[in-house]
Amino acid sequence: MSKGIVVALGTMTGLVIGAISGILLAPEKGSKTRKQIKDKSIDYVDDLKSKIDEIRDLLAAKLESTSNDAGSIVEKAKAKYDEAKKDAKVAASDAKQKVS
Repeated sequence: MSKGIVVALGTMTGLVIGAISGILLAPEKGSKTRKQIKDKSIDYVDDLKSKIDEIRDLLAAKLESTSNDAGSIVEKAKAKYDEAKKDAKVAASDAKQKVS
């Protein structure tokens, strides 16, 4: 995992733990505290889903870029192979003519 992802996940974890601790230690009625926990949990899950979507999109872009780069390298290799094959045929033909 990249350092940025680890930092983001660590920050989110700290925020969740801090929020839950704050809510549990607050002098509120139990039903109100449970509602606050539920609401905060939903918010944090939404934030986490958003971060996961960002990471997924970033990885998809990197994969596409790498795939395009690989395709370009393959095309260059094919062109060099074809050129070497052509040069070998010319050299073989020249050698045949010199022998004859």
